Amino acid sequence: MASIFGHGMVGYTLSKVIDNRNTKWLVLLVILSSILPDLDVVGFSLNIPYGHALGHRGFTHSIVFAVFWALVLMFTLGRNNKLIWFLVIFLSTISHGILDAMTSGGKGVGFLIPFNNNRFFFPFRNIKVSPIGVDNFFSEWGMRVILSELKYIMIPCLIILTVRFFVVRLKDMHYNEI
Repeated sequence: MASIFGHGMVGYTLSKVIDNRNTKWLVLLVILSSILPDLDVVGFSLNIPYGHALGHRGFTHSIVFAVFWALVLMFTLGRNNKLIWFLVIFLSTISHGILDAMTSGGKGVGFLIPFNNNRFFFPFRNIKVSPIGVDNFFSEWGMRVILSELKYIMIPCLIILTVRFFVVRLKDMHYNEI
C-alpha cells in the first residue's frame, strides 16, 4: 500500500481540482475516504487471510465499495451539489486501490470484488509499498517509501495544485476586468 500521506495527498488534490468551492467538510471527508480502504488491515488480527474477499486490499479497495461509500456520504452529509460530492468521494476512495495497484509489493487489489475475487496490479509498479504499522514506517524502509511517494505522488499533486491555483487566479482576474 502507499502510505496514508500519499493517499491523503491524492484525495486532497482531487477535492481541490473538482470542487472549486473549497467546502471544508468535503475536503476532510475526501482525505478520510482516500485512506479508509486500509481499515481492512484489522482483518490480520481477526485471522482473515490476505487473499480473502474481506482481506487486505480486498472489498474495501473495490469499485463497489467506493460507489457504496460515496453514495452513503452523498446522501447523509452531501450539501448543495450532491453529484460533486459523489464524484469527489468516489474518485478519492477508488484512488486508494489505484495507488496500491502501482506499488512494489502485496498480492494485488480486488477491484472487482464481490463479482470477481481476482487481484490486480498495474504494469507501472514503482511506488514502494509502505510497511504496515507505525513502528515499521519509521525505518529505512519507510524513508524509501516517502522518497518514492515524493517522486510519484507528492510532486505530481503539487504540480496539479499549482496549475489549478494559477488557472483560478487568471480566471478571477479576467472576471474582475469585465
